Amino acid sequence: MSSELRDFLMLPYGELEEKNLAAKEQRKNRVPIHKLQEERLKYLSDTKGIKAVTLMFSDLEGRLHMLDYDKKFLIKSADNLTFDGSSIRGFTAQHESDLRLLVDWSAFYFAPGDVFGSGKVLVFGEVIDKDGSPFGADMRGILKKFANEKFEKDGYTCNAANEIEGFVFAGLNAEREYYKTGSFDFVNTGGYYHCLPGDPLRQFIDTVAEVQRAMGFENEKDHPEVAPSQFEINYSYGEVVAAADTIQLYKLICRQVANNLGLTASFLPKPVVGVNGSGMHTNVSVSGKGGKNLMWDPKGVEKLSDFGWKFIDRILTVGRDTCLLYNASVNAFRRLDPHFEAPNQIKASAVDRGSMVRVPIGNERSSRVEVRSVGPDANPYAVLYSVFKAGLDGSIANIPNLRSAERYLPDNIYDALEDFKSSKWITTILGEDVKGRYADLKQASADRCPRLLGTIVKPEEVQFHHEVYNQFLWNMF
Repeated sequence: MSSELRDFLMLPYGELEEKNLAAKEQRKNRVPIHKLQEERLKYLSDTKGIKAVTLMFSDLEGRLHMLDYDKKFLIKSADNLTFDGSSIRGFTAQHESDLRLLVDWSAFYFAPGDVFGSGKVLVFGEVIDKDGSPFGADMRGILKKFANEKFEKDGYTCNAANEIEGFVFAGLNAEREYYKTGSFDFVNTGGYYHCLPGDPLRQFIDTVAEVQRAMGFENEKDHPEVAPSQFEINYSYGEVVAAADTIQLYKLICRQVANNLGLTASFLPKPVVGVNGSGMHTNVSVSGKGGKNLMWDPKGVEKLSDFGWKFIDRILTVGRDTCLLYNASVNAFRRLDPHFEAPNQIKASAVDRGSMVRVPIGNERSSRVEVRSVGPDANPYAVLYSVFKAGLDGSIANIPNLRSAERYLPDNIYDALEDFKSSKWITTILGEDVKGRYADLKQASADRCPRLLGTIVKPEEVQFHHEVYNQFLWNMF
């Protein structure tokens, strides 16, 4: 379509970065939401080049959904945005379909026009039930409520940063076409830290990194990973809800940039056998009043505080209970293979990468706990809620040598489902209704795949994977 008559906003990347970093600082400083709402609505009203606001939310499995509201409509109706919840897997039944979206004005992003479309801004939303209460299956809302309560009651700020690995495969829609071909084609076989400056993988990484900078991610490092065509692009810590939002944006940016290059970015945990899978190593810490890192103790074991070690002990206690939240698909259990540095042991270590929890080298600012057993396809809000809820509110099991006991995570989704369903802890943190909905979704996917994983990735593992789900593929069963 000709753009000669259109004047939609397309801000330079440098200006986008300044605006997004300023918005990020407001969020970090907990500027009251009514002030942010007033400021954002004024910006939308005064900026003629904006045509639409992209409102984002995630379903129970962590799949990101987006809908565009015309700017003028949203300004008038921001307090009355509705959508059909029955079309979202895990949300509502057909006879009780209507849900509302509440704009979270603190989670506002100025978007690069060449990636998201010109004249658009992005904002995350909270799912609200018909009676005005937070919707029980909206894990973002649950995480936000928990984080706010910890801040107000105990003065705790929950912090997180995730190292999200993924693959880049040749061709468009490689995951959706997998059932036809049964294979993925690499675009690079250079390996860890190695690729030519101009090859497709490096071009993809460089482009994603530029978009992330523009959106205020505050990048740290990026590089090819161990497996062929595998990547990791790291960015800075954030408060836990903002960190989970950033994961969703990271994956969205990767997918769109790859699509623009004629490629496919995949976050299947183990799309190819015989090479390393992809993880989402979850680094967490807790700050007290005055910003003090409660994980740090220069005299503690591995320079981790007693607070930090008890945090770990509580996570280990419910290691099997939470496994299905951290490894949310049939394919994810291929990754938990000790032959490929996979963290399948329910123990903690400073050096053993087969441990579910690791204590990285740190200092007063960076001391943290790393939960390594998380797949990149997990719902980030559910993962971070589960980690912090266990670490701060859980109990510690009376297991001899808890931190080094011979205990293992399930190696298949059926065992993980049994642990999940029978867990009193999961009922405590999710409630019976949401626990049942989540288990039903995972059972439905599992029942459509071979029970034994075998030595090759089956088309069904990809076809019925929640991140590539669509009605067309699901109805082929």
